[in-house]
Amino acid sequence: MEGLDEFLKENYGLITNLVELIPAIIGLILFKKYKNTPVKYIIYFLIYVFFLELIGGYPVFLKDIGYFYLIEGTLIEQNHWWYTIFWWIGLSTIVAYVNYQIVGEKRLKKIIKYAYGLYLLQVILYIIFNFKSIFSPERFISIASLWIVMLCIIIYFFETLNSDKIVLFFKSFYFYFNSIFFVWILVIMPLEFFQDYFIKEDWNFVLFKWKIHLTLNIFLYLSLAMALIFCDSENKVSISNGKYR
Repeated sequence: MEGLDEFLKENYGLITNLVELIPAIIGLILFKKYKNTPVKYIIYFLIYVFFLELIGGYPVFLKDIGYFYLIEGTLIEQNHWWYTIFWWIGLSTIVAYVNYQIVGEKRLKKIIKYAYGLYLLQVILYIIFNFKSIFSPERFISIASLWIVMLCIIIYFFETLNSDKIVLFFKSFYFYFNSIFFVWILVIMPLEFFQDYFIKEDWNFVLFKWKIHLTLNIFLYLSLAMALIFCDSENKVSISNGKYR
């Protein structure tokens, strides 16, 4: 077990990058299949996430090449700010946007629209008045992002269950997209409440959280990759009426 922990310490970032690269490549290969549907924005997001994670490893990279002193003692010495801004806000934006596009009922679309607007306003105000906090392991933005994502997913499921979409749900990429992130959120959300324990002095908790995150990442990105491959390309969403065709 100690050998596994040491391997995880040394290669966590590399494994994560490789797992994230798989759906990004598959998305590019199958882009033509989905280019006329909102799925293309999810493919863009998968590519975005790969580079986000790659760049987000800059503290380790700078240490490896001997240039960590350039950021040592500065606000960006750790990469909390990077993931707070680009991962959580990016995730909320793509989930809200895609579900806004595929939900047909105007009332539900308005809920997504105004809920996302309120979320964005809260995030902007929080960053303005608590600027330095985003450079530490803060929880407000991540938890707010999880709630808006959860709301959008629930709205999608609600409309699906109450429309003829339910007949073809098993062929829909959007069903798997929302289901996968729903499971991901159910596990991630409790961890965010224990973020205060994610410190180097408590390596047992750090490694425990890394293992959970890695397992979830493998589930998340490999599941999305499989959904891209096996979902019916003809099961598109008509933005005008919200029905499958």
